Amino acid sequence: MADNYAELKGTLRGELIQRGDAGYEEARKLYNAMIDKKPRLIARCVDVADVIACVNYARANGVLLAVRGGGHNGPGLGSCNDGLVIDLSRLRGVRVDPAARTAQVAGGSVWGDVDHATHAFGMAVPSGIISTTGVGGLTLGGGIGHLSRHCGLTIDNLLAVDMVLADGGFTIASEEQHADLFWAVRGGGGNFGVVTSFTFRTHPVHTVTAGPMFWALEEAPEIMRRYEEFITDAPDEINGFFAFMVVPPVPMFPESLHMRKVCGVVWCSTADPQRTNALLKPAASWPKTLFTGLGPMPLPMLQSLFDGLYTPGLQWYWKADFVDHLSDEAIARHVQHGSNLPSMFATMHLYPINGAVHRKKKQDTAFSYRSSKWAEVIVGVDPDPANKDKITRWARDYWEAVHPYSAPGAYVNFMMEEGAARIEATYGENYARLQQVKAKYDPGNLFRVNQNIAPA
Repeated sequence: MADNYAELKGTLRGELIQRGDAGYEEARKLYNAMIDKKPRLIARCVDVADVIACVNYARANGVLLAVRGGGHNGPGLGSCNDGLVIDLSRLRGVRVDPAARTAQVAGGSVWGDVDHATHAFGMAVPSGIISTTGVGGLTLGGGIGHLSRHCGLTIDNLLAVDMVLADGGFTIASEEQHADLFWAVRGGGGNFGVVTSFTFRTHPVHTVTAGPMFWALEEAPEIMRRYEEFITDAPDEINGFFAFMVVPPVPMFPESLHMRKVCGVVWCSTADPQRTNALLKPAASWPKTLFTGLGPMPLPMLQSLFDGLYTPGLQWYWKADFVDHLSDEAIARHVQHGSNLPSMFATMHLYPINGAVHRKKKQDTAFSYRSSKWAEVIVGVDPDPANKDKITRWARDYWEAVHPYSAPGAYVNFMMEEGAARIEATYGENYARLQQVKAKYDPGNLFRVNQNIAPA
């Protein structure tokens, strides 16, 4: 890369940060502090023209290019070494159209921006479970969260995207135009260009009945069996993800439970409290809870419940799978490893992806796991870099123990850099079609700092 960046700098309205600049060290920090990357340039784009200028510069000069939205990517794929980072964090904003029931969201926004803007109109866009997550990364990988069973994945509510392509051109992709590209971005990640704006369908969700139930670890085998039985046929209005976790020492939980390892379900119901109680009546016959914290709350409150726990700068190591069924053997292995959480922040979640998610066919979008019951994630998390090996080893050992009972692929947003075969397994029968779309829109693989799909 040439050392004269004046040409690029002169075309940008946003800031171009170089190594040695006062703000460089702060600007290059990633959400996952286990990943340390040192890009040559970081362009804080403020509009689409800035993005076009960066894409053209990278392509013309053979510069490695990474695109960063919210920056929550586990393996740090929103950055690169010795290349150019397109930082979209200043490209933020949400415009809600209450009559059309849509929300247009700038590409650098985080989900808290969307929750705040749509909530004022009594609406919501289904997203994840942490409000500081970037809209772009979560959406392009699929989008699994509290509203999945009721509203589908985030991509199932995506109506259109504005994109800057590898040739520097700008396009709008939807069902009506560039339908092949629109199909690919719904689960295919950042392989096809830089999305500068998303248009979503909103849903009339304002207040939910939500919160956790905790059980003693010795009850975990029965709870997991009962939970599967319940969630398999539960009405779409109710969502609940299963977890092994350490109860954090915060006021909302009794002091007697602080730092105790438990199993639990975090519920979210779009029904009113009375109907929610009726829907959850089967859980009354489950083993006695250690704590039940269900109640009505504004959806943005639920969406931001974990923000304070999972702040930027922790050490993260992810492993994931899709899961169809919890056999007795699988449950035994889950309990063995889930009972040995290596830190207060480490956890295992099973996010249900049935209900509304199953109403799409696997060929309808790039996200292909439309018949699995859960997206499982095992996360070793700790604030101390000295514990990096410990949390990594725990997550890998856990995953190796339960992987034989899982589907072949995993949710791309829950994967580290795990190689081409793992990516192909994740897309299954859709992979070859994705390669064709990649060859059409990015034949030179300019957008390769991601869970990369090689052009056909």
